[in-house]
Amino acid sequence: MAALLAACDLAPVQTALPAPSPAQPPVAAVTRAQFNAVARQMAPVATRICRERSPHLICEFTVILDDRPGQPPNAFHTRDEQGRPIIAFTESLIRELRNEDEIALVFGHEAAHHIADHIPRMQREAQRGALVGGLAAALVGADEVTTREIMGISATLGARRYAQPFELEADRIGAEIAARAGFDPLRGAGLFRRIPDPGNQFLGTHPPNSERLREVERAVARMRAGQPV
Repeated sequence: MAALLAACDLAPVQTALPAPSPAQPPVAAVTRAQFNAVARQMAPVATRICRERSPHLICEFTVILDDRPGQPPNAFHTRDEQGRPIIAFTESLIRELRNEDEIALVFGHEAAHHIADHIPRMQREAQRGALVGGLAAALVGADEVTTREIMGISATLGARRYAQPFELEADRIGAEIAARAGFDPLRGAGLFRRIPDPGNQFLGTHPPNSERLREVERAVARMRAGQPV
Protein backbone atom coordinates (compact mmCIF):
# COMPACT_ATOMS: atom_id res chain seq x y z
CA MET A 1 0.00 0.00 0.00
CA ALA A 2 1.56 3.26 -1.11
CA ALA A 3 1.08 6.41 0.94
CA LEU A 4 1.34 9.61 -1.06
CA LEU A 5 1.28 12.19 1.72
CA ALA A 6 1.43 10.12 4.90
CA ALA A 7 0.67 6.62 6.14
CA CYS A 8 -1.99 5.28 8.47
CA ASP A 9 -3.99 2.10 8.95
CA LEU A 10 -7.42 2.29 7.38
CA ALA A 11 -10.87 1.51 8.69
CA PRO A 12 -12.88 1.74 5.45
CA VAL A 13 -16.15 3.63 5.50
CA GLN A 14 -18.46 2.82 2.62
CA THR A 15 -19.15 6.30 1.37
CA ALA A 16 -17.34 5.89 -1.91
CA LEU A 17 -18.47 6.51 -5.43
CA PRO A 18 -19.91 3.35 -7.00
CA ALA A 19 -17.13 1.45 -8.72
CA PRO A 20 -16.87 1.65 -12.51
CA SER A 21 -17.75 -1.56 -14.30
CA PRO A 22 -14.70 -3.75 -14.97
CA ALA A 23 -16.52 -5.10 -18.02
CA GLN A 24 -16.05 -1.74 -19.78
CA PRO A 25 -12.37 -0.76 -19.52
CA PRO A 26 -11.52 2.89 -20.18
CA VAL A 27 -10.14 3.95 -23.52
CA ALA A 28 -7.02 5.38 -21.89
CA ALA A 29 -6.51 4.76 -18.18
CA VAL A 30 -4.67 7.32 -16.12
CA THR A 31 -1.26 6.44 -14.74
CA ARG A 32 -0.08 6.32 -11.15
CA ALA A 33 2.11 9.35 -11.88
CA GLN A 34 -0.95 11.30 -13.02
CA PHE A 35 -2.83 10.26 -9.90
CA ASN A 36 0.07 11.37 -7.68
CA ALA A 37 0.22 14.74 -9.42
CA VAL A 38 -3.54 15.32 -9.07
CA ALA A 39 -3.52 14.28 -5.41
CA ARG A 40 -0.71 16.71 -4.62
CA GLN A 41 -2.54 19.51 -6.41
CA MET A 42 -5.89 18.72 -4.79
CA ALA A 43 -4.81 18.14 -1.18
CA PRO A 44 -3.88 21.74 -0.25
CA VAL A 45 -7.06 23.08 -1.84
CA ALA A 46 -9.16 20.54 0.06
CA THR A 47 -7.37 21.61 3.25
CA ARG A 48 -8.06 25.28 2.54
CA ILE A 49 -11.77 24.70 1.86
CA CYS A 50 -12.01 22.48 4.92
CA ARG A 51 -10.64 25.29 7.08
CA GLU A 52 -13.07 27.75 5.50
CA ARG A 53 -16.15 25.58 5.96
CA SER A 54 -15.31 23.47 9.03
CA PRO A 55 -12.57 25.13 11.10
CA HIS A 56 -13.32 22.80 14.03
CA LEU A 57 -12.04 19.80 12.05
CA ILE A 58 -8.52 18.55 11.40
CA CYS A 59 -8.02 19.45 7.76
CA GLU A 60 -4.67 17.93 6.77
CA PHE A 61 -5.53 15.03 4.46
CA THR A 62 -3.61 11.77 4.20
CA VAL A 63 -3.90 10.22 0.74
CA ILE A 64 -3.30 6.51 0.26
CA LEU A 65 -3.13 4.41 -2.88
CA ASP A 66 -4.04 0.80 -2.13
CA ASP A 67 -2.05 -1.27 -4.61
CA ARG A 68 -2.83 -4.68 -3.13
CA PRO A 69 -3.76 -7.20 -5.84
CA GLY A 70 -7.40 -8.19 -6.14
CA GLN A 71 -8.93 -5.08 -4.59
CA PRO A 72 -12.10 -3.92 -6.40
CA PRO A 73 -12.28 -0.42 -7.91
CA ASN A 74 -13.11 1.88 -5.00
CA ALA A 75 -12.37 5.15 -3.25
CA PHE A 76 -13.38 6.03 0.27
CA HIS A 77 -12.92 8.48 3.11
CA THR A 78 -12.34 7.63 6.75
CA ARG A 79 -10.66 9.10 9.83
CA ASP A 80 -7.97 7.81 12.14
CA GLU A 81 -8.36 7.68 15.92
CA GLN A 82 -7.33 11.34 16.24
CA GLY A 83 -9.91 12.47 13.67
CA ARG A 84 -7.39 13.07 10.89
CA PRO A 85 -8.96 12.57 7.45
CA ILE A 86 -7.80 9.80 5.14
CA ILE A 87 -8.67 9.43 1.46
CA ALA A 88 -7.92 6.06 -0.12
CA PHE A 89 -8.05 4.94 -3.75
CA THR A 90 -7.52 1.42 -4.97
CA GLU A 91 -5.16 1.11 -7.89
CA SER A 92 -7.85 -0.79 -9.77
CA LEU A 93 -10.03 2.34 -9.65
CA ILE A 94 -7.17 4.45 -10.99
CA ARG A 95 -7.03 2.13 -14.00
CA GLU A 96 -10.75 2.74 -14.61
CA LEU A 97 -10.49 6.54 -14.69
CA ARG A 98 -9.85 8.31 -17.98
CA ASN A 99 -8.38 11.71 -17.14
CA GLU A 100 -7.11 13.98 -14.38
CA ASP A 101 -10.50 15.69 -14.04
CA GLU A 102 -12.16 12.41 -13.08
CA ILE A 103 -9.45 11.79 -10.48
CA ALA A 104 -9.98 15.30 -9.12
CA LEU A 105 -13.75 14.94 -8.87
CA VAL A 106 -13.51 11.61 -7.02
CA PHE A 107 -10.83 13.07 -4.73
CA GLY A 108 -12.97 16.14 -4.08
CA HIS A 109 -16.02 13.99 -3.39
CA GLU A 110 -14.20 11.97 -0.74
CA ALA A 111 -12.63 15.08 0.82
CA ALA A 112 -16.09 16.65 0.94
CA HIS A 113 -17.39 13.80 3.09
CA HIS A 114 -14.88 14.89 5.74
CA ILE A 115 -15.50 18.61 5.30
CA ALA A 116 -19.26 18.10 5.68
CA ASP A 117 -18.66 15.90 8.75
CA HIS A 118 -20.64 13.02 7.29
CA ILE A 119 -19.17 10.19 9.38
CA PRO A 120 -20.30 11.52 12.80
CA ARG A 121 -23.57 12.74 11.32
CA MET A 122 -24.36 9.26 10.02
CA GLN A 123 -23.28 7.74 13.33
CA ARG A 124 -25.70 10.02 15.17
CA GLU A 125 -28.53 9.04 12.85
CA ALA A 126 -27.69 5.37 13.37
CA GLN A 127 -27.76 5.86 17.14
CA ARG A 128 -31.13 7.60 16.93
CA GLY A 129 -32.47 4.78 14.79
CA ALA A 130 -31.23 2.17 17.24
CA LEU A 131 -32.83 4.03 20.14
CA VAL A 132 -36.19 4.22 18.37
CA GLY A 133 -35.95 0.54 17.46
CA GLY A 134 -35.12 -0.39 21.04
CA LEU A 135 -38.07 1.55 22.38
CA ALA A 136 -40.40 -0.06 19.85
CA ALA A 137 -39.11 -3.51 20.77
CA ALA A 138 -39.66 -2.80 24.46
CA LEU A 139 -43.23 -1.67 23.81
CA VAL A 140 -44.12 -4.97 22.14
CA GLY A 141 -42.31 -7.03 24.77
CA ALA A 142 -39.57 -8.40 22.51
CA ASP A 143 -36.91 -10.61 24.06
CA GLU A 144 -33.25 -9.55 24.27
CA VAL A 145 -32.13 -11.24 21.04
CA THR A 146 -35.04 -9.81 19.04
CA THR A 147 -34.48 -6.38 20.57
CA ARG A 148 -30.84 -6.40 19.46
CA GLU A 149 -31.86 -7.42 15.95
CA ILE A 150 -34.48 -4.66 15.76
CA MET A 151 -31.99 -2.09 17.05
CA GLY A 152 -29.43 -3.17 14.44
CA ILE A 153 -31.91 -2.91 11.59
CA SER A 154 -33.16 0.45 12.89
CA ALA A 155 -29.60 1.77 13.12
CA THR A 156 -28.97 0.82 9.49
CA LEU A 157 -32.21 2.46 8.38
CA GLY A 158 -31.40 5.58 10.39
CA ALA A 159 -28.00 5.95 8.72
CA ARG A 160 -29.27 5.20 5.22
CA ARG A 161 -32.00 7.80 5.51
CA TYR A 162 -29.35 10.46 4.90
CA ALA A 163 -26.96 8.49 2.68
CA GLN A 164 -28.16 9.88 -0.65
CA PRO A 165 -28.37 13.54 0.48
CA PHE A 166 -24.85 13.21 1.87
CA GLU A 167 -23.61 11.81 -1.45
CA LEU A 168 -25.12 14.74 -3.35
CA GLU A 169 -23.65 17.21 -0.87
CA ALA A 170 -20.25 15.58 -1.37
CA ASP A 171 -20.65 15.82 -5.15
CA ARG A 172 -21.44 19.52 -4.85
CA ILE A 173 -18.57 20.40 -2.51
CA GLY A 174 -16.26 18.06 -4.41
CA ALA A 175 -16.96 19.94 -7.63
CA GLU A 176 -15.95 23.18 -5.90
CA ILE A 177 -12.72 21.65 -4.61
CA ALA A 178 -11.83 20.32 -8.06
CA ALA A 179 -12.61 23.63 -9.76
CA ARG A 180 -10.62 25.69 -7.27
CA ALA A 181 -7.69 23.32 -7.76
CA GLY A 182 -7.73 24.06 -11.49
CA PHE A 183 -9.62 21.02 -12.78
CA ASP A 184 -12.83 20.76 -14.83
CA PRO A 185 -15.64 19.20 -12.74
CA LEU A 186 -17.93 18.89 -15.75
CA ARG A 187 -15.37 16.83 -17.61
CA GLY A 188 -14.77 14.83 -14.46
CA ALA A 189 -18.50 14.17 -14.16
CA GLY A 190 -18.27 12.16 -17.36
CA LEU A 191 -17.61 9.35 -14.91
CA PHE A 192 -21.32 9.36 -14.04
CA ARG A 193 -22.18 8.53 -17.65
CA ARG A 194 -20.03 5.42 -17.49
CA ILE A 195 -20.33 3.80 -14.06
CA PRO A 196 -23.22 1.44 -13.20
CA ASP A 197 -26.34 3.39 -12.29
CA PRO A 198 -27.79 2.42 -8.88
CA GLY A 199 -31.14 3.88 -9.92
CA ASN A 200 -33.63 5.34 -7.48
CA GLN A 201 -33.53 2.55 -4.90
CA PHE A 202 -35.46 2.87 -1.66
CA LEU A 203 -32.89 3.54 1.09
CA GLY A 204 -30.08 3.01 -1.40
CA THR A 205 -26.71 4.46 -0.46
CA HIS A 206 -26.14 6.35 -3.73
CA PRO A 207 -28.48 8.53 -5.82
CA PRO A 208 -29.09 7.88 -9.52
CA ASN A 209 -26.19 8.94 -11.71
CA SER A 210 -28.38 11.51 -13.46
CA GLU A 211 -28.98 13.30 -10.15
CA ARG A 212 -25.29 13.33 -9.37
CA LEU A 213 -24.45 14.75 -12.77
CA ARG A 214 -27.06 17.50 -12.31
CA GLU A 215 -25.64 18.29 -8.87
CA VAL A 216 -22.19 18.87 -10.35
CA GLU A 217 -23.68 20.96 -13.17
CA ARG A 218 -25.60 23.11 -10.66
CA ALA A 219 -22.47 23.59 -8.56
CA VAL A 220 -20.49 24.74 -11.59
CA ALA A 221 -23.28 27.09 -12.65
CA ARG A 222 -23.32 28.68 -9.19
CA MET A 223 -19.55 29.11 -9.20
CA ARG A 224 -19.67 30.75 -12.62
CA ALA A 225 -22.36 33.11 -11.34
CA GLY A 226 -20.21 34.01 -8.34
CA GLN A 227 -22.62 32.35 -5.92
CA PRO A 228 -21.70 30.05 -3.02
CA VAL A 229 -21.91 26.35 -3.78
